[in-house]
Amino acid sequence: MNIKPRQSVTWDALSLGEIMLRLDPGEGRIHTTRQFAAWEGGGEYNVARGLRRCFGLKSAVATAFPDNPVGRLVEDLILQGGVDTSLIKWVPYDGLGRSVRVGLNFTERGFGARGAVGCSDRGHTAASQLKPGDFDWEDIFGRQGVRWFHTGGIFAALGEKTPEVVIEAAKAARKHGTIVSYDLNFRPSLWKAYGGTKRAQEVNREIARHVDVMIGNEEDFTMALGFAVPGLNENRSALDPANFQAMIGEVTKAYPNFQAVATTLREVHSASDNDWGAVLWAEGKFHQAAQRDHLAILDRVGGGDSFASGLAYGFLAGLGAQAAVDYGAAHGALAMTTPGDTSMATKAEVEALVKGASARVVR
Repeated sequence: MNIKPRQSVTWDALSLGEIMLRLDPGEGRIHTTRQFAAWEGGGEYNVARGLRRCFGLKSAVATAFPDNPVGRLVEDLILQGGVDTSLIKWVPYDGLGRSVRVGLNFTERGFGARGAVGCSDRGHTAASQLKPGDFDWEDIFGRQGVRWFHTGGIFAALGEKTPEVVIEAAKAARKHGTIVSYDLNFRPSLWKAYGGTKRAQEVNREIARHVDVMIGNEEDFTMALGFAVPGLNENRSALDPANFQAMIGEVTKAYPNFQAVATTLREVHSASDNDWGAVLWAEGKFHQAAQRDHLAILDRVGGGDSFASGLAYGFLAGLGAQAAVDYGAAHGALAMTTPGDTSMATKAEVEALVKGASARVVR
């Protein structure tokens, strides 16, 4: 993978997507709680934040917010994570949220037999109304410079024009030698108003033509791109790397532009007990991270995004494909041991876990 040197760019990484205000009842339930903890989070943003906060790289986010106290709250949370906010598009607020607002994401962590629950309230958000021309991609990728650009299927599903924004950005990024990664992140609820699975596949197949690194789990490749995954069970979960490997030939034949394809592998025993692994196809062969059986889960949201940021770091740091999937799987595992969408792990903790460190107390 031909990645630009750090000294030639303004940012190591840039993410394009919506950032929501996550309201978390902690150990309680959304419908009974009297208080929420506030976090920021978004499938694409979480990758930029992980690269900055855990791995120490310079990252930025391209998104939009209404210019009101709630939008400024999310901005403040982003700043706490060290992510550059200079590319945020601020939209005048109408005083009511009738035309533009910040998306809200109410999230229960789940425990044992009770699965995690996400309840989004994201209609008419500023990011969902982004359109081609809202960002000067020639300036961002051409004059300022970015090494790695990340976006995904959540943002692409938010509005009529957001897929066009993704393609516009990806074309400009690749024109200027920036690696483009895309996480399929299929969410049926997001596509329901825009033509369902059929429309999701139309959009994602077009976007895939402009991607270098494609990321997704087995359900994503099936539902968002239409590839049959051998052995996928009725719950669309099959912790078997052989299934992924059997599919890759068809995927890379359809999209010869892919330089790497990665998937997380998860088997859910309960909300707080998952088997966790990952496989990467890159440099012409398969690379598998160590499988972690019965991984204890505190908060599963954001595990896949932290995998993506660890994967990107491995390539950006020049460590090679095997290290990339190892760092991704370890970072994702650690992210699910803490609350919130975003990672609280340190680079040292990721490296220790890659080397097989135990969970013994550190004194």
